[in-house]
Amino acid sequence: MLTPTRRGDARAAGVTVRSVGPLGLAGRQRTLTAPWTVRALPPFHSRRHLPGKLSRLRELEGQHTAMVRGQGSEFDSLRDYVPGDDVRSIDWRATARNDGVVVRTWRPERDRRILIVLDTGRTSAGRVGDTPRLDHAMDAALLLTALAGKAGDRVDFMAHDRSVRAQVRASGKGSQVNRVVEAMATLEATLVESDPAALVSSVLTQGRSRKLVVLLTDLNATSLEEGLLPKLPLLSTHHLLLVAGVRDPEVEEMAAGRGGPEALYRAASAERTLSERHRISRELRRMGAEVVDASPEQIAPALADAYINLKAQGRL
Repeated sequence: MLTPTRRGDARAAGVTVRSVGPLGLAGRQRTLTAPWTVRALPPFHSRRHLPGKLSRLRELEGQHTAMVRGQGSEFDSLRDYVPGDDVRSIDWRATARNDGVVVRTWRPERDRRILIVLDTGRTSAGRVGDTPRLDHAMDAALLLTALAGKAGDRVDFMAHDRSVRAQVRASGKGSQVNRVVEAMATLEATLVESDPAALVSSVLTQGRSRKLVVLLTDLNATSLEEGLLPKLPLLSTHHLLLVAGVRDPEVEEMAAGRGGPEALYRAASAERTLSERHRISRELRRMGAEVVDASPEQIAPALADAYINLKAQGRL
């Protein structure tokens, strides 16, 4: 049995066949080419959070089902006419069978579009714990993909650094998890700076209809100030933007450290890093983006909670 230690494609160099004679004194051996490839898919550790998030989502939908007047997308029920109702919502057949005027009510459209963008540039190669930041972001993206699919939203996926590295377009309602997992399997971080202008252009070519754009990247103040922030108005004008990053718990531990001069120097450096991270988060929020900054263990559920909160606020 093969036990993969890393996602991606493993290719066989050859298969060696050896046969030994009946007396064990002689044998023959031959190596045959084996053009086989075994693909190890990314792990989906955050799957354990999915039942709880789905339960919360269903509870939210039950409590906040909104009925809108006039033309809608999903017929819900009939009710008596009240002054102020759009006359186009009157159901004349039902009215003819009743003593009063009856109107239709509609459910708001559930089919929202979500675009998950995975930054595969230089900063995604950094390790948080024993795992690259890119892999933590993948796990969070998979949980959001599964949750949004169950909620009836259409989920697109794109990996980008200086160009599009992988892409999945929703072919309809339903889960896109399997397709996104396949697209992620062979992705690796590239040791180049991401191109924010190319990223924004790639997002805008997905269509001008308003959608939730979830960007999984590193909340590095230097790279964001020189890259994404100047381009942010182009995205926030057309779409709702959510930026999520994986925070390194070791930096917080260093900031709390005390002792000799070396420990104090490390603590001061860590404090400055955290301060810059908080500042860039405030700047992103000031420019209209939602921000999720969480540890590797919490990034996936925190991103799912942010999605559910946007639903609860009626912004998605």
